[in-house]
Amino acid sequence: MPAAPSDSIDLSVQLGRLRLPNPILVASGTFGYAREMEHLVDLRRLGGILPKTITQEPRAGNKPWRTVETACGMLNSIGLDNDGIDAFIAHHLPYLASIGVPIIVSIAGRSHEEFVRMTARLDGLTGVAAVELNISCPNVSGGVDFGTDPKMCERVVADCRAATSTPIIAKLTPNVTSIPTIAKAAETGGADAISLINTCLGMAIDWRRRRPMLGNVMGGLSGPAIKPIALRAVYQAAQAAKTPIIGIGGIATIDDVMEFFVAGASAVQLGTVNFYNPKASMEVLDALPGALSEAKANNVTDLVGTLNTN
Repeated sequence: MPAAPSDSIDLSVQLGRLRLPNPILVASGTFGYAREMEHLVDLRRLGGILPKTITQEPRAGNKPWRTVETACGMLNSIGLDNDGIDAFIAHHLPYLASIGVPIIVSIAGRSHEEFVRMTARLDGLTGVAAVELNISCPNVSGGVDFGTDPKMCERVVADCRAATSTPIIAKLTPNVTSIPTIAKAAETGGADAISLINTCLGMAIDWRRRRPMLGNVMGGLSGPAIKPIALRAVYQAAQAAKTPIIGIGGIATIDDVMEFFVAGASAVQLGTVNFYNPKASMEVLDALPGALSEAKANNVTDLVGTLNTN
């Protein structure tokens, strides 16, 4: 099959009820509320933006230190520091809605009811293209409960889906015994897409002081160090569920992106790379048509889940 001309390749992707102009998104917690990045990135080119996770009430977050650099990655224990959903709707959403790209709002609840209440609060608001349920944050008490118990996962996804006409994305944790089991639960609950992975639980120690380096003792490991784990999780979830997958974890280059597509992801989120190379999303977008052409793919879907393990 001859290579498709790069200028004829369709970059749009369909994730359940959510359509994106291209599969390159920026991950929650690594891109602020987008305003901070507008002088570095052409925001209008992105396939989607996930602002910092919001909660029902304002949160001060965890005590310092909150971040520690590691080999090939970063540990963070921010603790979902944010001003709450009301402040987000009043002060951040109008700007985000003006950008002209899909805005996927990441939410975290302390309880099942809070997840549902926040989802309903966002229903129908201008600029909200989808809601991502952060049921996998390792830096807050109870943050991963909904992402580690299949029944709790299915129920919260189902009830949030019932509370809104907006597409629902479930963001899953790698800190489980069986990724396929949780992915199936999210699918059964009616998720339009599944994001994975969130950070891997880790810690750093100052042995001279005999103290943990993070104020919260443990935190989430992200960056290139977790890419092999993320690829494995995406592959396993794609084998178990038919729901579209958004791959996250150590993605920094076009090769990383293409590997996630082949493993089974239909879109990707760039996260930690935004801290050390804030223009990475633009570089990937520039290279994507040529890479798909090289793969003899006319669109992203042609490449998704094409890994040959024989």
